[in-house]
Amino acid sequence: MNHRRELPAFFLRKLAAAVPLLLGVTLISFALTVHFGPDPAHALVGKNPTAAELAQLRQELGQDRPFWIRYADYLRGLATLDLGHAQASGESVRELLGRTLPVSAMLLAPGFLLGTALALALAMWAAWYRGSRLDRWITGCSVVGMSLSFVVIIIGLQAIFGVWLGWFPVRGWAVGDPGSYVRHVSLPTLAFVLASLGYNTRFFRAMLVNAMSADHVRTALAYGATPRRIMIRHVLPAALLPIMTRIIYTVPGLAIAGSLLIESHFAVPGIGRITYQAILAGDQAVIMAVVGLSAVLLALTVTVADMLGQLADPRIRVA
Repeated sequence: MNHRRELPAFFLRKLAAAVPLLLGVTLISFALTVHFGPDPAHALVGKNPTAAELAQLRQELGQDRPFWIRYADYLRGLATLDLGHAQASGESVRELLGRTLPVSAMLLAPGFLLGTALALALAMWAAWYRGSRLDRWITGCSVVGMSLSFVVIIIGLQAIFGVWLGWFPVRGWAVGDPGSYVRHVSLPTLAFVLASLGYNTRFFRAMLVNAMSADHVRTALAYGATPRRIMIRHVLPAALLPIMTRIIYTVPGLAIAGSLLIESHFAVPGIGRITYQAILAGDQAVIMAVVGLSAVLLALTVTVADMLGQLADPRIRVA
């Protein structure tokens, strides 16, 4: 079987499979937002509107058009990035997202990378010395980390390092140089690492312990290979696929829930904070844009995870 000739066809099949997934996710999110989300007509018309005033405003906003025409316009807007204007400020939603997305990426990337690397290192130690005191200590700390709420972690870090010790700012984003960036990103990074470390460490450890039971790993042990060589060259590649899949699937949750919580508590002007403010203000243009782009991100994540999984293990394509 010629794997090189199959690879482009596999990628094309995965891209084609992402289209119905994308349509399904956007359709559900659009229907939920339209029928159960905030009504911009009520926000614009003022207090105690009459039925005639509401009907006229909905006609001006195009809300009286059939559902499928509005959905088609929504998809067209996502494809062309013509996302309308924010209700509160009148700013283009595309410019609003372009201004806030880099801030969210700068805020969340260090925590994501550091948390993943630290969890993988702890899982490798715990897996290699499984059953030992070190393994029990790492596993116990992971369980404690899993039991703590993300909000409690954020508030606790703000109280200790921001209010009591005064080492880091607890709110705002006055970033102008590398030093100020480190000061503002330290607490959010520490909060994200503490919140994700327990889940990732336990999952990674389980995958590594399972990989260590393979025959070729026991053979390498019998021939006296060093622990570092066995872990890096034999165990880690065998557990790479589930670990990589988990890391990739973490991205949508980080971009949506993580940014929403961290940016709201630290008053950082990223995409999570404007989404929170849009929900409070009933700004449907911003909400629809964020929900739609989140659906696109989810579909792309599934597709990329499948593609990378095939590259890591060619047997997936055959199956």
